[in-house]
Amino acid sequence: MIDVRGLVTNWVRMLMPFLGWIGEVRKPEVLRADITAGVTVALVLIPQSMAYAQLAGLPVYYGLYASFLPPIIAAFFGSSRQLATGPVAVVSLMTAAALEPLAAGNAESFVAYAVLLATMVGIFQLALGLLRLGVLVDFLSHPVVLGFTNAGALIIATSQLGKLFGVSVEKAEHHYETVWNTILAALESSHVATLGMAALAFAIMILLKRYAPRIPGVLTAVVVTTLVSYFTAFKEAGGKVVGTIPEGLPGLALPEFDMVAVSSLVTTAITISLIGFMEAISIAKAMAARTRQRLDANQELVGQGLGNVFSGLFSGYPVSGSFSRSAVNINAGALTGFSSVVTGLVVGVSLIWLTPLLYHLPQATLAAVIIMAVINLIKVKPIIHAWKAQPHDGVVAIVTFVLTLVVAPHLDQGILAGVILSLILFLYRSMRPRVAVLSRFKDGTMRDITVHNLETCENIALIRFDGSLYFANAGYFESRILELVAANPKLKYLIVDGEAINQIDATGEEILHHLNDRLKAVNIELLIARMKKQFVDTLIRTGLYESIGPERFFARITNALDYAWSGLEPDHEATCPLRTGQKTPVLSGKDAV
Repeated sequence: MIDVRGLVTNWVRMLMPFLGWIGEVRKPEVLRADITAGVTVALVLIPQSMAYAQLAGLPVYYGLYASFLPPIIAAFFGSSRQLATGPVAVVSLMTAAALEPLAAGNAESFVAYAVLLATMVGIFQLALGLLRLGVLVDFLSHPVVLGFTNAGALIIATSQLGKLFGVSVEKAEHHYETVWNTILAALESSHVATLGMAALAFAIMILLKRYAPRIPGVLTAVVVTTLVSYFTAFKEAGGKVVGTIPEGLPGLALPEFDMVAVSSLVTTAITISLIGFMEAISIAKAMAARTRQRLDANQELVGQGLGNVFSGLFSGYPVSGSFSRSAVNINAGALTGFSSVVTGLVVGVSLIWLTPLLYHLPQATLAAVIIMAVINLIKVKPIIHAWKAQPHDGVVAIVTFVLTLVVAPHLDQGILAGVILSLILFLYRSMRPRVAVLSRFKDGTMRDITVHNLETCENIALIRFDGSLYFANAGYFESRILELVAANPKLKYLIVDGEAINQIDATGEEILHHLNDRLKAVNIELLIARMKKQFVDTLIRTGLYESIGPERFFARITNALDYAWSGLEPDHEATCPLRTGQKTPVLSGKDAV
């Protein structure tokens, strides 16, 4: 029977996950903690969101629009209680990279496409979450993300050089060309006042972070440089400031679904959806481990998707979970998603009443804020660690890093190349899995003869194939078996240890079928021990199980050896290297391989 109650419960949990924490807000201590955390995050989010909007190529107030409703919606419909959603550096960079060639310098078109992109990202994430397809994110391997994140951080930081030095150059075809031209322009005609303002902002943030970490460095830098800008007539001296910010909340407006634009943005929308969610879910997992809360990746996709949809409906651009602001949120004592509701409301209050105060905020300060935010994303040690764990993964990380830098601003090409390379290298590794010939070790277990220099039996061969048997490695499996048979002319029994064979496809089954026939033709019996259920089920469905013979399948290697010994001369077992020896204490470390 269908469990109707369980089905209803699951749907309620998916449609209204906030019911899991909303009741806790009634407690005074929870309410107080969430309000404090929410206001604290908002004080970081307001200047950051403006800086990230500038990075995305949008007027700064669009960052505030993307920081108003999305944090609230994502908190209500996601599964993480402390994840802080809003504009983030990498997504902002990818937005700019995708929209600049499409908008062709038209400011109105740029904004329209940004709103459309946010909606498309949201719809894609929402669809993945509702269809429970969060597993697709796993195609973005850790090395790919490592390489892309490091390259993205460098691209973001260097893209702000013009604002730091008060110079502007035309964008070249490749980002590195633009950076070089900016450096040349800075050497020739830097704006001293702008450079000084940037230096002041850097000094404030660096010194406060080191000597007074409890004081919000970003907010302090914004306030101080804004006051300096106002009292020194920075704008009149040629410095660039934020300027007029429209007062009031963004209105509801449906994006224009221009099919030409939609088709051009599909790849970018998918890439931002996956990269953005990768960042969000990795942060959420880290916090869930710390708070021991239940985290549902698919539900988080729903929350992030709805957050992006609402961002698009209310004039925002693509958003994601922020590592830095989530850390601020949880460290400030946030206990439920209500803290993000408070954050969104504070941003809304700022849009209604406080925007005139930001008129004299120097753009150089926002550039400094961006650089300080992304500098922590540049991490070499994880790439070295990936290389030590598996050299192929190190290659993927490095290639993704280099290609992303080279092809920028076409960032999706760097990611795609990294994904393809990681899949190719994975396929290559699985094409040549370890094939170990086993014999009895001194502790009574079966070990690789090449590792431990063990004696083998001339009549019985025992091998272990360390991988699923499928089309890419089935031929390799057959070749290694035939090599073993050719090297042992007195061989009577071949035992395959099937413990590591998790799956077998049609090609693998066909190879095993032909191999069994070939072995029969030269009077060698094929025995299979310790096979997995799914492996045997496939052989039963195809009839190969009956062809080999049910009596030749064994739950243990010992049973297979007993079968083989019973078919040989009576005294063979006593001298066979595969016989059970005297057991010694259990070994560990390298000797246990």
